[in-house]
Amino acid sequence: MRNQPHPAERLRECPGCGLFQTVPALAPGMTAQCPRCSTSLERATRHPIGHSVALNLTALVLLVIMCSTTLMTVQKAGISLSARLFSGPAELVRRDMAELAVAVLFVTVVAPLFKLLGTLYVLLRLREAAPPRHLCRVFALVERLGPWSMIEVFVFGVFVAYVKLGDLVKITLDVGVYALLALTVVLIWADSALDREAVWDRLDRRGDARGRCAPPDRQAVEIAAVEIAGCEVCGLVSGVDGPMEAGARHRCPRCGSALHPRKPDSVARTWALVIAAAALYIPANYFPVLTVMQLGAGAPSTILGGVEELVASRMYPLAALVFFASVAVPMLKLVGLSVMLVSTQTGRTGWLRDRTRLYHVVRWIGRWSMIDIFMEALLGALVKFGSVVTIEPGIGAVAFCGVVILTMFAAETFDPRLMWDAAGRHAAAPAAA
Repeated sequence: MRNQPHPAERLRECPGCGLFQTVPALAPGMTAQCPRCSTSLERATRHPIGHSVALNLTALVLLVIMCSTTLMTVQKAGISLSARLFSGPAELVRRDMAELAVAVLFVTVVAPLFKLLGTLYVLLRLREAAPPRHLCRVFALVERLGPWSMIEVFVFGVFVAYVKLGDLVKITLDVGVYALLALTVVLIWADSALDREAVWDRLDRRGDARGRCAPPDRQAVEIAAVEIAGCEVCGLVSGVDGPMEAGARHRCPRCGSALHPRKPDSVARTWALVIAAAALYIPANYFPVLTVMQLGAGAPSTILGGVEELVASRMYPLAALVFFASVAVPMLKLVGLSVMLVSTQTGRTGWLRDRTRLYHVVRWIGRWSMIDIFMEALLGALVKFGSVVTIEPGIGAVAFCGVVILTMFAAETFDPRLMWDAAGRHAAAPAAA
Protein backbone atom coordinates (compact mmCIF):
# COMPACT_ATOMS: atom_id res chain seq x y z
CA MET A 1 0.00 0.00 0.00
CA ARG A 2 1.97 2.96 -1.24
CA ASN A 3 1.01 6.42 -0.01
CA GLN A 4 -0.88 8.57 -2.46
CA PRO A 5 -0.73 12.36 -2.60
CA HIS A 6 -2.89 13.95 0.06
CA PRO A 7 -6.36 15.12 -1.10
CA ALA A 8 -6.61 18.18 -3.35
CA GLU A 9 -7.13 20.47 -0.40
CA ARG A 10 -8.28 20.40 3.20
CA LEU A 11 -9.22 23.00 5.76
CA ARG A 12 -6.80 23.13 8.69
CA GLU A 13 -6.46 25.17 11.84
CA CYS A 14 -2.90 26.01 12.82
CA PRO A 15 -2.21 24.60 16.31
CA GLY A 16 0.31 27.37 16.90
CA CYS A 17 -1.65 30.53 16.07
CA GLY A 18 -5.21 29.38 15.30
CA LEU A 19 -5.26 30.59 11.68
CA PHE A 20 -7.71 28.66 9.48
CA GLN A 21 -6.23 27.96 6.08
CA THR A 22 -6.53 25.62 3.15
CA VAL A 23 -3.67 23.16 2.76
CA PRO A 24 -3.15 22.20 -0.91
CA ALA A 25 -2.34 18.75 -2.21
CA LEU A 26 0.98 17.47 -0.89
CA ALA A 27 3.10 15.08 -2.89
CA PRO A 28 5.24 12.58 -0.94
CA GLY A 29 8.16 14.37 0.70
CA MET A 30 6.43 17.75 0.95
CA THR A 31 5.65 19.66 4.16
CA ALA A 32 3.07 22.41 4.71
CA GLN A 33 3.79 25.22 7.18
CA CYS A 34 1.62 27.99 8.54
CA PRO A 35 2.45 31.26 6.73
CA ARG A 36 1.82 33.26 9.91
CA CYS A 37 3.77 31.41 12.61
CA SER A 38 5.73 28.73 10.65
CA THR A 39 4.19 25.85 12.62
CA SER A 40 4.22 22.57 10.70
CA LEU A 41 0.69 21.72 9.57
CA GLU A 42 1.12 18.56 7.56
CA ARG A 43 3.88 16.31 6.25
CA ALA A 44 3.64 13.70 3.52
CA THR A 45 6.30 10.99 3.66
CA ARG A 46 7.69 8.97 0.77
CA HIS A 47 7.29 5.65 2.57
CA PRO A 48 4.42 3.20 1.97
CA ILE A 49 2.26 2.01 4.86
CA GLY A 50 3.88 -1.42 4.65
CA HIS A 51 7.24 0.19 5.42
CA SER A 52 5.83 1.57 8.68
CA VAL A 53 4.37 -1.84 9.55
CA ALA A 54 7.79 -3.49 9.15
CA LEU A 55 9.53 -0.83 11.25
CA ASN A 56 7.00 -0.97 14.08
CA LEU A 57 7.07 -4.77 14.11
CA THR A 58 10.88 -4.70 14.28
CA ALA A 59 10.70 -2.18 17.13
CA LEU A 60 8.27 -4.42 19.02
CA VAL A 61 10.64 -7.39 18.75
CA LEU A 62 13.58 -5.26 19.93
CA LEU A 63 11.52 -3.95 22.85
CA VAL A 64 10.78 -7.52 23.96
CA ILE A 65 14.47 -8.42 23.69
CA MET A 66 15.49 -5.34 25.66
CA CYS A 67 12.97 -6.11 28.43
CA SER A 68 13.95 -9.79 28.71
CA THR A 69 17.75 -9.59 28.61
CA THR A 70 20.50 -8.09 30.75
CA LEU A 71 21.55 -4.49 30.15
CA MET A 72 24.83 -4.31 32.05
CA THR A 73 27.05 -6.41 34.29
CA VAL A 74 29.44 -4.86 36.85
CA GLN A 75 32.26 -6.43 38.86
CA LYS A 76 33.99 -5.23 42.02
CA ALA A 77 36.03 -7.05 44.65
CA GLY A 78 35.25 -10.44 43.10
CA ILE A 79 31.49 -9.80 43.12
CA SER A 80 29.43 -9.61 39.93
CA LEU A 81 26.02 -7.95 39.57
CA SER A 82 23.73 -7.63 36.56
CA ALA A 83 20.88 -5.26 35.83
CA ARG A 84 17.84 -5.67 33.60
CA LEU A 85 15.36 -3.00 32.61
CA PHE A 86 13.16 -3.86 35.59
CA SER A 87 16.05 -3.90 38.10
CA GLY A 88 16.04 -0.12 38.52
CA PRO A 89 12.31 0.17 39.30
CA ALA A 90 12.55 -2.84 41.63
CA GLU A 91 15.37 -1.14 43.56
CA LEU A 92 13.33 2.07 43.78
CA VAL A 93 10.39 0.14 45.24
CA ARG A 94 12.72 -1.48 47.78
CA ARG A 95 13.81 2.01 48.86
CA ASP A 96 10.20 3.21 49.29
CA MET A 97 10.18 5.21 46.03
CA ALA A 98 7.32 3.34 44.38
CA GLU A 99 6.00 6.51 42.69
CA LEU A 100 9.32 7.00 40.92
CA ALA A 101 9.40 3.33 39.93
CA VAL A 102 5.94 3.60 38.37
CA ALA A 103 6.98 6.68 36.38
CA VAL A 104 10.14 4.97 35.07
CA LEU A 105 8.25 1.82 34.08
CA PHE A 106 5.51 3.76 32.34
CA VAL A 107 7.78 5.85 30.09
CA THR A 108 10.24 3.04 29.29
CA VAL A 109 7.93 0.02 28.92
CA VAL A 110 4.18 0.71 29.13
CA ALA A 111 3.92 3.78 26.85
CA PRO A 112 6.31 2.43 24.15
CA LEU A 113 4.63 -0.99 24.21
CA PHE A 114 1.08 0.33 23.84
CA LYS A 115 2.19 2.84 21.23
CA LEU A 116 3.76 0.10 19.10
CA LEU A 117 0.86 -2.32 19.57
CA GLY A 118 -1.69 0.39 18.81
CA THR A 119 0.14 1.56 15.70
CA LEU A 120 0.53 -2.00 14.38
CA TYR A 121 -3.12 -2.78 15.07
CA VAL A 122 -4.30 0.27 13.14
CA LEU A 123 -1.90 -0.15 10.20
CA LEU A 124 -2.64 -3.84 9.77
CA ARG A 125 -6.42 -3.37 9.87
CA LEU A 126 -6.25 -0.55 7.32
CA ARG A 127 -6.04 -3.29 4.71
CA GLU A 128 -9.60 -4.37 5.46
CA ALA A 129 -12.39 -3.31 3.10
CA ALA A 130 -14.27 -1.62 5.96
CA PRO A 131 -12.03 -0.96 8.98
CA PRO A 132 -13.98 -0.79 12.26
CA ARG A 133 -14.89 2.55 13.76
CA HIS A 134 -12.77 2.10 16.88
CA LEU A 135 -9.55 2.31 14.82
CA CYS A 136 -9.89 6.09 14.92
CA ARG A 137 -9.95 6.12 18.72
CA VAL A 138 -7.03 3.69 18.91
CA PHE A 139 -4.92 5.87 16.64
CA ALA A 140 -5.89 8.96 18.66
CA LEU A 141 -4.64 7.18 21.80
CA VAL A 142 -1.38 6.33 20.01
CA GLU A 143 -0.90 10.03 19.21
CA ARG A 144 -1.43 10.98 22.86
CA LEU A 145 1.13 8.41 24.03
CA GLY A 146 3.85 9.84 21.79
CA PRO A 147 5.40 12.36 24.25
CA TRP A 148 5.44 9.77 27.05
CA SER A 149 7.39 7.12 25.14
CA MET A 150 10.96 7.94 26.20
CA ILE A 151 13.18 5.19 24.84
CA GLU A 152 15.55 7.66 23.18
CA VAL A 153 15.88 9.55 26.48
CA PHE A 154 16.54 6.27 28.30
CA VAL A 155 19.49 5.63 25.97
CA PHE A 156 21.18 8.79 27.22
CA GLY A 157 20.44 7.80 30.82
CA VAL A 158 22.19 4.47 30.23
CA PHE A 159 25.12 6.28 28.60
CA VAL A 160 25.52 8.64 31.57
CA ALA A 161 25.36 5.70 33.99
CA TYR A 162 27.98 3.81 31.96
CA VAL A 163 30.41 6.72 32.03
CA LYS A 164 29.91 7.40 35.76
CA LEU A 165 30.52 3.74 36.60
CA GLY A 166 33.81 3.64 34.70
CA ASP A 167 35.91 4.80 37.68
CA LEU A 168 34.05 2.73 40.29
CA VAL A 169 33.62 -0.77 38.87
CA LYS A 170 34.44 -2.94 35.89
CA ILE A 171 31.45 -2.74 33.58
CA THR A 172 30.31 -4.89 30.65
CA LEU A 173 27.57 -4.05 28.18
CA ASP A 174 25.19 -6.93 27.52
CA VAL A 175 22.59 -7.82 24.87
CA GLY A 176 19.94 -5.55 26.33
CA VAL A 177 21.96 -2.38 25.69
CA TYR A 178 22.57 -3.27 22.06
CA ALA A 179 18.86 -4.03 21.65
CA LEU A 180 18.12 -0.65 23.24
CA LEU A 181 20.41 1.16 20.80
CA ALA A 182 18.85 -0.61 17.82
CA LEU A 183 15.36 0.05 19.20
CA THR A 184 16.09 3.78 19.47
CA VAL A 185 17.20 3.99 15.84
CA VAL A 186 14.20 1.99 14.60
CA LEU A 187 11.72 4.04 16.65
CA ILE A 188 13.06 7.32 15.28
CA TRP A 189 12.97 5.87 11.77
CA ALA A 190 9.43 4.57 12.23
CA ASP A 191 8.19 7.89 13.60
CA SER A 192 9.63 9.83 10.66
CA ALA A 193 8.35 7.29 8.10
CA LEU A 194 4.73 7.20 9.28
CA ASP A 195 2.44 9.51 7.34
CA ARG A 196 -0.19 10.24 9.98
CA GLU A 197 -2.39 12.29 7.66
CA ALA A 198 -2.38 9.40 5.16
CA VAL A 199 -3.57 7.05 7.91
CA TRP A 200 -6.40 9.40 8.89
CA ASP A 201 -7.26 9.82 5.21
CA ARG A 202 -7.50 6.07 4.67
CA LEU A 203 -9.80 5.78 7.66
CA ASP A 204 -11.93 8.65 6.30
CA ARG A 205 -12.23 7.38 2.74
CA ARG A 206 -13.32 3.95 3.92
CA GLY A 207 -16.05 5.28 6.23
CA ASP A 208 -19.53 3.90 5.58
CA ALA A 209 -23.09 5.10 5.97
CA ARG A 210 -22.99 4.42 9.68
CA GLY A 211 -20.41 7.15 10.07
CA ARG A 212 -17.18 5.25 10.52
CA CYS A 213 -14.66 8.04 10.94
CA ALA A 214 -16.33 10.03 8.17
CA PRO A 215 -15.63 13.77 8.48
CA PRO A 216 -18.29 16.35 7.61
CA ASP A 217 -18.29 17.87 4.16
CA ARG A 218 -16.07 20.95 3.99
CA GLN A 219 -18.71 23.20 2.42
CA ALA A 220 -21.25 22.07 5.00
CA VAL A 221 -18.76 22.93 7.73
CA GLU A 222 -18.20 26.43 6.40
CA ILE A 223 -21.85 27.24 5.55
CA ALA A 224 -24.10 25.40 8.01
CA ALA A 225 -22.05 25.29 11.21
CA VAL A 226 -22.45 27.93 13.88
CA GLU A 227 -18.79 27.52 14.85
CA ILE A 228 -15.87 25.49 13.58
CA ALA A 229 -12.84 24.15 15.38
CA GLY A 230 -9.82 22.03 14.61
CA CYS A 231 -9.29 18.78 16.53
CA GLU A 232 -6.13 18.90 18.63
CA VAL A 233 -5.48 15.18 18.06
CA CYS A 234 -6.29 14.36 14.42
CA GLY A 235 -6.40 17.90 12.97
CA LEU A 236 -9.87 17.58 11.39
CA VAL A 237 -11.74 20.89 11.13
CA SER A 238 -15.42 20.34 11.82
CA GLY A 239 -18.47 22.32 12.75
CA VAL A 240 -20.90 22.01 15.66
CA ASP A 241 -24.65 22.42 15.83
CA GLY A 242 -24.56 25.14 18.47
CA PRO A 243 -22.17 27.70 19.97
CA MET A 244 -19.12 26.34 21.80
CA GLU A 245 -19.94 27.80 25.17
CA ALA A 246 -18.08 27.02 28.36
CA GLY A 247 -19.06 23.57 29.60
CA ALA A 248 -20.59 22.47 26.29
CA ARG A 249 -19.45 19.04 25.18
CA HIS A 250 -18.57 18.49 21.55
CA ARG A 251 -16.65 15.57 20.05
CA CYS A 252 -14.53 15.29 16.95
CA PRO A 253 -16.58 13.25 14.44
CA ARG A 254 -13.43 11.45 13.32
CA CYS A 255 -11.45 10.45 16.43
CA GLY A 256 -13.92 11.21 19.22
CA SER A 257 -11.60 13.63 21.06
CA ALA A 258 -13.03 16.62 22.91
CA LEU A 259 -13.62 19.50 20.51
CA HIS A 260 -13.38 23.13 21.58
CA PRO A 261 -12.10 26.35 19.98
CA ARG A 262 -9.42 26.75 22.67
CA LYS A 263 -8.19 24.49 25.45
CA PRO A 264 -10.54 25.09 28.40
CA ASP A 265 -9.15 27.13 31.32
CA SER A 266 -5.74 26.93 29.68
CA VAL A 267 -4.11 29.89 31.46
CA ALA A 268 -5.38 29.01 34.95
CA ARG A 269 -4.51 25.32 34.65
CA THR A 270 -1.07 26.04 33.24
CA TRP A 271 -0.31 28.55 36.01
CA ALA A 272 -1.31 25.95 38.61
CA LEU A 273 0.99 23.34 37.10
CA VAL A 274 3.89 25.80 36.71
CA ILE A 275 3.59 26.97 40.32
CA ALA A 276 3.45 23.38 41.57
CA ALA A 277 6.52 22.48 39.47
CA ALA A 278 8.40 25.54 40.75
CA ALA A 279 7.58 24.55 44.33
CA LEU A 280 8.94 21.03 43.73
CA TYR A 281 12.03 22.41 42.01
CA ILE A 282 13.33 23.68 45.39
CA PRO A 283 13.45 20.28 47.17
CA ALA A 284 14.58 18.67 43.90
CA ASN A 285 17.77 20.75 44.09
CA TYR A 286 18.09 20.90 47.88
CA PHE A 287 17.75 17.21 48.75
CA PRO A 288 20.23 14.59 47.48
CA VAL A 289 19.39 12.66 44.33
CA LEU A 290 22.25 10.19 44.76
CA THR A 291 24.54 8.92 47.51
CA VAL A 292 27.82 7.19 46.64
CA MET A 293 29.49 5.30 49.52
CA GLN A 294 32.98 3.90 48.84
CA LEU A 295 34.98 2.12 51.56
CA GLY A 296 32.71 3.63 54.19
CA ALA A 297 33.22 7.19 53.00
CA GLY A 298 30.98 9.35 50.92
CA ALA A 299 28.25 11.93 51.05
CA PRO A 300 24.87 12.63 49.48
CA SER A 301 25.01 14.50 46.18
CA THR A 302 22.52 16.98 44.76
CA ILE A 303 21.95 17.63 41.06
CA LEU A 304 24.45 20.49 40.98
CA GLY A 305 26.82 18.48 43.15
CA GLY A 306 26.80 15.70 40.55
CA VAL A 307 27.65 18.20 37.83
CA GLU A 308 30.53 19.56 39.93
CA GLU A 309 31.87 16.04 40.44
CA LEU A 310 31.86 15.44 36.70
CA VAL A 311 33.67 18.71 36.10
CA ALA A 312 36.25 17.80 38.79
CA SER A 313 36.77 14.46 37.01
CA ARG A 314 37.27 16.41 33.74
CA MET A 315 34.27 14.76 32.12
CA TYR A 316 33.27 18.06 30.56
CA PRO A 317 30.93 16.78 27.80
CA LEU A 318 29.07 14.58 30.27
CA ALA A 319 28.90 17.41 32.80
CA ALA A 320 27.45 19.68 30.11
CA LEU A 321 24.85 17.03 29.18
CA VAL A 322 23.75 16.52 32.79
CA PHE A 323 23.67 20.27 33.47
CA PHE A 324 21.63 20.92 30.35
CA ALA A 325 19.12 18.11 30.99
CA SER A 326 18.77 18.46 34.76
CA VAL A 327 19.29 22.18 35.42
CA ALA A 328 18.94 24.24 32.25
CA VAL A 329 15.94 22.44 30.73
CA PRO A 330 13.69 22.61 33.84
CA MET A 331 14.52 26.30 34.25
CA LEU A 332 13.86 26.93 30.54
CA LYS A 333 10.48 25.25 30.84
CA LEU A 334 9.45 27.16 33.96
CA VAL A 335 10.68 30.54 32.70
CA GLY A 336 9.44 29.97 29.15
CA LEU A 337 5.94 28.95 30.24
CA SER A 338 5.79 31.89 32.68
CA VAL A 339 6.78 34.33 29.93
CA MET A 340 4.11 32.94 27.61
CA LEU A 341 1.46 33.09 30.32
CA VAL A 342 2.27 36.68 31.31
CA SER A 343 2.39 37.83 27.69
CA THR A 344 -0.98 36.19 27.08
CA GLN A 345 -2.60 37.85 30.08
CA THR A 346 -1.14 41.26 29.23
CA GLY A 347 -1.93 41.00 25.52
CA ARG A 348 1.61 41.60 24.33
CA THR A 349 1.79 41.97 20.55
CA GLY A 350 5.55 41.64 20.01
CA TRP A 351 7.60 38.52 19.24
CA LEU A 352 4.55 36.38 18.55
CA ARG A 353 6.31 34.08 16.12
CA ASP A 354 9.27 33.73 18.50
CA ARG A 355 6.99 32.96 21.43
CA THR A 356 5.22 30.32 19.35
CA ARG A 357 8.59 28.75 18.48
CA LEU A 358 9.48 28.90 22.20
CA TYR A 359 6.32 26.97 23.00
CA HIS A 360 7.21 24.20 20.54
CA VAL A 361 10.74 24.03 22.00
CA VAL A 362 9.41 23.82 25.58
CA ARG A 363 6.92 21.13 24.59
CA TRP A 364 9.55 19.04 22.82
CA ILE A 365 12.44 19.43 25.23
CA GLY A 366 10.63 18.68 28.49
CA ARG A 367 11.00 14.90 28.37
CA TRP A 368 14.81 15.06 28.16
CA SER A 369 15.10 15.97 31.83
CA MET A 370 14.32 12.31 32.62
CA ILE A 371 17.94 11.43 31.76
CA ASP A 372 18.97 11.97 35.38
CA ILE A 373 16.11 9.83 36.71
CA PHE A 374 16.98 6.90 34.43
CA MET A 375 20.65 7.16 35.36
CA GLU A 376 19.94 7.15 39.12
CA ALA A 377 17.58 4.16 38.89
CA LEU A 378 20.15 2.13 36.94
CA LEU A 379 23.06 3.04 39.22
CA GLY A 380 21.08 2.10 42.31
CA ALA A 381 20.34 -1.34 40.86
CA LEU A 382 23.89 -2.02 39.65
CA VAL A 383 26.17 -0.79 42.43
CA LYS A 384 25.42 -2.74 45.62
CA PHE A 385 28.75 -4.02 46.91
CA GLY A 386 28.23 -3.47 50.62
CA SER A 387 31.01 -1.51 52.33
CA VAL A 388 33.17 -1.58 49.18
CA VAL A 389 30.97 0.69 47.07
CA THR A 390 27.23 1.37 47.08
CA ILE A 391 25.04 3.88 45.22
CA GLU A 392 21.63 4.81 46.59
CA PRO A 393 18.98 7.01 44.91
CA GLY A 394 17.92 10.00 47.04
CA ILE A 395 14.55 11.56 47.82
CA GLY A 396 15.46 14.55 45.65
CA ALA A 397 14.97 12.33 42.61
CA VAL A 398 11.27 11.92 43.44
CA ALA A 399 10.78 15.70 43.59
CA PHE A 400 12.75 16.17 40.38
CA CYS A 401 10.64 13.57 38.56
CA GLY A 402 7.58 15.50 39.76
CA VAL A 403 9.01 18.67 38.21
CA VAL A 404 9.51 16.92 34.87
CA ILE A 405 6.00 15.44 34.77
CA LEU A 406 4.25 18.64 35.91
CA THR A 407 6.06 20.79 33.35
CA MET A 408 5.20 18.30 30.60
CA PHE A 409 1.54 18.51 31.60
CA ALA A 410 1.83 22.31 31.72
CA ALA A 411 3.18 22.43 28.16
CA GLU A 412 0.32 20.21 26.98
CA THR A 413 -2.25 22.33 28.85
CA PHE A 414 -1.08 25.70 27.53
CA ASP A 415 -2.71 26.83 24.29
CA PRO A 416 -0.33 29.00 22.18
CA ARG A 417 -3.27 30.23 20.11
CA LEU A 418 -4.31 32.31 23.11
CA MET A 419 -1.21 34.48 22.66
CA TRP A 420 -2.37 35.41 19.17
CA ASP A 421 -5.95 35.94 20.35
CA ALA A 422 -4.84 38.24 23.16
CA ALA A 423 -2.51 40.18 20.86
CA GLY A 424 -5.33 40.61 18.35
CA ARG A 425 -7.72 41.95 20.99
CA HIS A 426 -5.06 44.30 22.35
CA ALA A 427 -4.26 45.64 18.87
CA ALA A 428 -7.94 46.13 18.07
CA ALA A 429 -8.75 47.94 21.33
CA PRO A 430 -7.17 51.34 20.37
CA ALA A 431 -8.84 51.22 16.96
CA ALA A 432 -12.22 50.60 18.57
CA ALA A 433 -11.66 53.45 21.02
